[in-house]
Amino acid sequence: MVKIHTVEIIPPLLNSSCLWASDFEQLRDLYDSPHTGAVTTRTATLHGFKENSANAVVFSADQYTTLNSYGYSPRPLAQYLEWVETLLSTPSPRRKPIILSITASNPVDLGQMLIHIQSLRRRLREVIPPDEIFPDSSTLLAIELNTSCPNIPSAPPPSYHLPSLRPHLAILADVAREDPSLTIGLKLPPYPDVTRVTEVVNCLSEYTFEAEGPRNPFAFVTCTNTLGGSLLFTDQVDSNYISTGDDVPAFAVPPAIGGLGGIQMHPIALGTVLAFSRALAAHGDPAVRKIKVIGVGGVTDRAAARRMRAAGASAVACATLLGREGIRAFEILTE
Repeated sequence: MVKIHTVEIIPPLLNSSCLWASDFEQLRDLYDSPHTGAVTTRTATLHGFKENSANAVVFSADQYTTLNSYGYSPRPLAQYLEWVETLLSTPSPRRKPIILSITASNPVDLGQMLIHIQSLRRRLREVIPPDEIFPDSSTLLAIELNTSCPNIPSAPPPSYHLPSLRPHLAILADVAREDPSLTIGLKLPPYPDVTRVTEVVNCLSEYTFEAEGPRNPFAFVTCTNTLGGSLLFTDQVDSNYISTGDDVPAFAVPPAIGGLGGIQMHPIALGTVLAFSRALAAHGDPAVRKIKVIGVGGVTDRAAARRMRAAGASAVACATLLGREGIRAFEILTE
């Protein structure tokens, strides 16, 4: 079990925001699994994100590495709020929290999204009776701001450029001050340069405020998203997913460049988790030291999950394994 601010994740195993958490059936399967302690949705925007024929995902020949050129979900926030309300309000032998992954291109849209999310959280208090684990039913819904998708044309991940990130953090911080029960996290990209990790942690510390003691509005960071700027050719891809008869291999995904996930991402994901764990633990602000890390990246078997925890992750999430094995992925990871 891990407690992240007001959210309890039992067991500390979940999916990360990804293509395989896009629709209601996928979310329902994740929610119903006895091996998941929480569910994360695919990243939603206010109005939905347009997809086209350039969006694709492939598995490499090792079967547990992925390259994808997808952006955010084509379904708008309102659709995910409807699905989340259905899942959480339906009687269940064991309720678990849902982490709503969101993003916005500007602070105004983000503020509007938060209004809708807070409205749902108030309804949850009315329709879901409290229990020992969740005495406040609104804490069944947390949010994660995706600041790190590498596949958005002309929009580099704001986590690599803190001046672009700060206006969004300020909006989230204001909501956290108004509602202490809200659990907020950030999905971050891989950081090959560990000095950048310190910069991000120091940036988060700027938002600590007093609320019966110091409190930081950000309860967790999810490390990491896929590694952008990655390239696979068709001769590197699992033939079950793509095959050509050409002597010269083509690009594995239409735009050529995409986000790398799975086994080949594992070492850099571990390094980013370790760097954040150390930087958070060493920070002078006690509120920053309470920020937890959810480890993602190449968690394709139990040994990889153990390595994530050894690097400092309080909870472990996966995406590529979910794409390859379906919901059985979490049974594979369960010890």
